[in-house]
Amino acid sequence: MKQRSLFKLAALGVATLGSVLLGMSAFAAAREQFIPMFTFKTGPAAALGIATNAGYLDYWTMLNVRDGGVGGVKLVWEECETERKLEKGIECYEKLKGKGPTGATVINPIATDIAYALLKRTAADKIPMMTGGYGRTDTSDGSVFPYVFPVGTNYWSMNTAKVKYIGMRLGGMSRLQGKTIVNLHHGSAYGRETQEILNVQAQRYGFKVVHIEVPHPGQVQDEQWKQIVDLKPDWVILRGIGVMNPVALMTAHKVGYPVSRILGVTWAGAEADVIPAGAAAKGYIAAAASLPGNNFPVIDDIVKHVYRSGKGQLPDQTAIGNTYYNRGVSGAILVAEAVRTAQGRFGKRPLTGEEVRWGFENLNLSDRRIAELGAFGVSQPLRMSCSNHEGGGTIRFQRWGGKEWRPVTGWIEGDQSIVRPMIEKSAADYAAKEGFAPRDCAKEGSANRIATGR
Repeated sequence: MKQRSLFKLAALGVATLGSVLLGMSAFAAAREQFIPMFTFKTGPAAALGIATNAGYLDYWTMLNVRDGGVGGVKLVWEECETERKLEKGIECYEKLKGKGPTGATVINPIATDIAYALLKRTAADKIPMMTGGYGRTDTSDGSVFPYVFPVGTNYWSMNTAKVKYIGMRLGGMSRLQGKTIVNLHHGSAYGRETQEILNVQAQRYGFKVVHIEVPHPGQVQDEQWKQIVDLKPDWVILRGIGVMNPVALMTAHKVGYPVSRILGVTWAGAEADVIPAGAAAKGYIAAAASLPGNNFPVIDDIVKHVYRSGKGQLPDQTAIGNTYYNRGVSGAILVAEAVRTAQGRFGKRPLTGEEVRWGFENLNLSDRRIAELGAFGVSQPLRMSCSNHEGGGTIRFQRWGGKEWRPVTGWIEGDQSIVRPMIEKSAADYAAKEGFAPRDCAKEGSANRIATGR
């Protein structure tokens, strides 16, 4: 009898322990903020995907280790490889959107065509989609696109800043009159996104623009550069991605076009875009959404709390601080700060996508806050609102010296006198086509001020 009683007590103890452990596990899961991670570690843009992904995950890991997450809520994620292919991007979204205690926090596909495809799905599922520096530009109008956030600088703002920079180099915008600019672009929705605004700028400033497309992935460009040589343009805007970029620089060098008059988009302005081109890339200038370098306090904290304990994403630590890595860190900061902003209203707990959407829409990332985060120079200041989901609208430019990128300008504002009316018209046309009325942002702004006391 005693033996049976002992067995019963032991069994009861095991069951109780199991219940306790199960309860602890459930409690831990209930304190997690789940983030789907769309990756592309293979294919012609793999260098971009690997470095950017590492920047995101290393920053969030650092927050978990150093701070216990955001407001005591751990950031957790699951990676899904898209190869930047549309079908796989949709599969990843459907697979991950409902995971975690509250579902997906935010979607960031880092591919314009995937972002286009997920536009209606994310709205229906009430999940914010962050498309910083890519995607559909008119989604900057939050009154029509409440769930999409092209945070920082959209393609049209960036393009007007590039034309402004060319004007600066020529001695003034009036000097653009009679000039020729070639838009050498990738054969995709991403590549074609700025054709319309370039046409508008060409008409306003009196220059000629010629759009020349390079089929994906861009490994052969002899025919395109023969056209460029025949045209004798004053400038070439390189709107490439992945392998297309070093091939463009090497082919330009081969045909004798000066690299100093090629101006790249942000996705053509990293180490991976120039090092393979060797000497042909020296003097090349590209837009920069964030500055490279490992001399920022936020990078020091990542090395201290993540890499010294063997938790980093990069096997080669020399890549820490390169352009795409720091761009990933900058993007991770935006997500964490949107969650933090939303916690200020809804509480320090796992938040729904709808609540995080509110956090993005009310995000105020000042120079002071960026400095507190140790990321001054890595991220640009921005302030979001119901109607403005871009928030910043500025870009910098940097020159490749053969060994490193060096900034040649401060933050340059895009020309909103051109960009904003085009955004509002395009967004209004979309709303009319889809048959819905835009939000009343003035009314929602008043409600937010009452709710937050601002």
